[in-house]
Amino acid sequence: MSNHLSLRSGNPVLSKSTFSNTGSISEKMTINGTVNKTAISLLLLVGTGYLTFTTINPGLLIGCGIGGFIVAIITVFKKEWAPITVPIYAILEGGLLGGVSFMYNSLYDGIVTNAIFLTVGILLSLLTAYRSGYIKATENFKLGVFAATGGIAIVYLINFIMSFFGSSMGVMQIDNASPMSIGFSAIVVIIAALNLVLDFDFIEEGAEKGAPKYMEWYGAFGLLVTLIWLYLEILRLLAKLNSRR
Repeated sequence: MSNHLSLRSGNPVLSKSTFSNTGSISEKMTINGTVNKTAISLLLLVGTGYLTFTTINPGLLIGCGIGGFIVAIITVFKKEWAPITVPIYAILEGGLLGGVSFMYNSLYDGIVTNAIFLTVGILLSLLTAYRSGYIKATENFKLGVFAATGGIAIVYLINFIMSFFGSSMGVMQIDNASPMSIGFSAIVVIIAALNLVLDFDFIEEGAEKGAPKYMEWYGAFGLLVTLIWLYLEILRLLAKLNSRR
């Protein structure tokens, strides 16, 4: 019997039905395979980000952002295409993150390096804690993280709507160094990090259930989405902390 309680993740691309109706299986998903695909995706993302970390190109940022969103939607609905769409998604998101990172680094020199180290450190720490059994993705844990992630998504949506009227929520502004604003960003970083635990558990269960081989790429896609979110929120938090100086 599986030790996992349900196929639930706070990550919007990893839902309860992700590993259902995946068709006939010839080769099965493995954890090692997913790790390898994740590593490839990260290399593509970082490599593209390095190339675009030179200047702020609005056209490139918009193109990569829209393209990445479209490819992500395609991947969600056409999981069997993941071996093709996920590398494309990684490249497009790398282009977007390169420009965004340049913007942050131009405001606060060295902030990008710190954000990268913190993101990698959180990933490795949580992975070690999860594999060692110190953190368990119980049903209540999953429900709590899922609810918190949904609440944050609502805040993002409200801020997005406000942007059409030339306004934004104070807690979302990177130059807002108030305790409430910094506290909000810290909470978002924690929730994003906890989503990694749900992703680890979700992928492990997929491997246990014998999901198709292409789901390794889809599992890598889910982790990539969470890591990008975590990195961006760490950048936002560090920017707020730096603005206090």
